[in-house]
Amino acid sequence: MLSAYVVGLGKSGIAAARLLKQQGWQVTLSDRNTSEGLMTLQQTLVAEGIRVELGTSLEPDPAQMQQIVVSPGVPWDSPALVRARNLGIETIGEIELAWRALRDRPWVAITGTNGKTTTTALIAAIFQTAGINAPACGNIGYPACELALVAEPPDWIIAELSSYQIESSAGVAPTIGVWTTLTPDHLSRHKTLENYYSIKAHLLHQSRYQILNGDDPYLRQAASQWQEAYWTSVSGKANLPGNPNHGAYIEEGWAIVQGEPIIPVSALRMVGDHNQQNLLMAVLAARLAGIETAMIETAIRTFPGVSHRLEQICTWQGIDFINDSKATNYDAAEVGLAAVQAPVILIAGGEAKAGDDRQWLNLIQQKAAVVLLIGTAAPAFAARLQQIGYSSCEIVETMERAVQRSAELGQQQHAKVVLLSPACASFDQYANFEQRGDHFRQLCLAL
Repeated sequence: MLSAYVVGLGKSGIAAARLLKQQGWQVTLSDRNTSEGLMTLQQTLVAEGIRVELGTSLEPDPAQMQQIVVSPGVPWDSPALVRARNLGIETIGEIELAWRALRDRPWVAITGTNGKTTTTALIAAIFQTAGINAPACGNIGYPACELALVAEPPDWIIAELSSYQIESSAGVAPTIGVWTTLTPDHLSRHKTLENYYSIKAHLLHQSRYQILNGDDPYLRQAASQWQEAYWTSVSGKANLPGNPNHGAYIEEGWAIVQGEPIIPVSALRMVGDHNQQNLLMAVLAARLAGIETAMIETAIRTFPGVSHRLEQICTWQGIDFINDSKATNYDAAEVGLAAVQAPVILIAGGEAKAGDDRQWLNLIQQKAAVVLLIGTAAPAFAARLQQIGYSSCEIVETMERAVQRSAELGQQQHAKVVLLSPACASFDQYANFEQRGDHFRQLCLAL
């Protein structure tokens, strides 16, 4: 019997292990950690015939392992994985494993630094409104391998893919590839913007249809490399790279897709120009998949938005409390701040990432009445704000204090909005950005 070794006991690792087991492999699942929760999972999986090793790291051994499957959080260039590949052990990501099991289904794969979650959720909502079984998976929704475990797999696979997932899944060749934005992110892992670009470009080159954001400066300057692409622009037909009859754009308040007016942009309930761009990409993907205009319109008019991305939590004393916990870098936080009404009480901080913070800081000066800082980045952020001559910031450290203080300051400053938009990862205080956003929501609703 062939042996497979799965690295990482998260949702995607467990789904991969179960799929391999179903395919007849002898499976070992490992994780470096040893928490109580993992021990409970270990018992469940052992009962299913899957071996689980906790508190161990990968030691590649061709005699014991014919295949290694890695979860997205495991660095692709880690010494153990490089050694495994050099030893000739086939090493793939969980998405690649899912692709091999589901390649007879059409895929829409969405990638990008920002905007991909909203675009993915909107595409899935349109397909589902049209009566197509098309769940969102990958970086949101289900682990992709889980969709291969069901008796009747979906009609379409709608997959949000991060650079980590693409990097370890070179064979994935979608019917439709969507590229939302490209700005510096994850450079601690990918080293250069050019590397980061080429990883995402690989997915698009593998796609039959390529949808690219024509308003993104980096993608636009690379337009000559994408002769066959379908481009989008919120600023009209004249601004569209490529063939305007292929693309999608906004004119006189309407989303025009391949020359056809589809829907007034006012039908979308989410705020911000960036969401109009997400709308264009989603509608263009739906039209390329053959979905009728009426179904697209119904889906967009009823789409509620995405949790943790400019999610309206409540209005208290006339102040809107908005959860933008998914803004884990400067560019995403700048988009979040641009989308709301001033004056704003901004809650920022967490575990800082490398990146260019200048435009975000400029916008803070224009729109934020006060900035409340949490997490390990707080002292460094306070120092950066002082450097640019912005003095209305307070280090509050925790989310509890941030929400309590934002309620007090919101009234004093006649703020329109309290915005959690951290510009940071969450791992200093939370397991992930979702847990951070959920905590913010819970504290706001307790007001």
